[in-house]
Amino acid sequence: MYSGVGVSTAAGAVVGDDGADFDSFYAGAVRRVVLYLYAICGDRDVAQDVAQEAFARGWQHWARVARYDEPEAWVRTVGARLLINRWRGVRRWVAARSRLGPPDEASGSPSPDRVAVVAALQRLPKSQRQVIALYYLLDISVRDIAADLGVPEGTVKVRLSRGRAALARLLGDNDQENSDVTSRA
Repeated sequence: MYSGVGVSTAAGAVVGDDGADFDSFYAGAVRRVVLYLYAICGDRDVAQDVAQEAFARGWQHWARVARYDEPEAWVRTVGARLLINRWRGVRRWVAARSRLGPPDEASGSPSPDRVAVVAALQRLPKSQRQVIALYYLLDISVRDIAADLGVPEGTVKVRLSRGRAALARLLGDNDQENSDVTSRA
């Protein structure tokens, strides 16, 4: 029980009048909690993520949790409940996906045009590639792009113009082939 004076917890942390020494509690308990959660779920990354969330919740309520006879048990219980909630979420997601059926576009690979555009974009300087992506892919205005990047609007317009010209050169052969194919059809 908490008496207002220093009390030793199971993990070896000393709880004092100021609330607690959460850092020493964490250092002494984290390995055991992760191991416990790993034994439950079988995935080390998930166990580490859930343990961090459980310890974060313990830290948020440390003034109360530190007074428990076994604060580590509280963190383990929270971690196990978080895992159960994750499993429920995954189960709901799988059920929802099964009701929706398979995705409409189950293509295994991107189209040749998409591959060509991505390859051409990668050959552009970063500044041009960035404004083209923001303007054409995310539909952001020149004014907003300028504000986001911290450059004048004229700079954004120049980068867009130069980027379009460079893309036209890089994709020129493909456009000619496409126009030849469509003119024959």
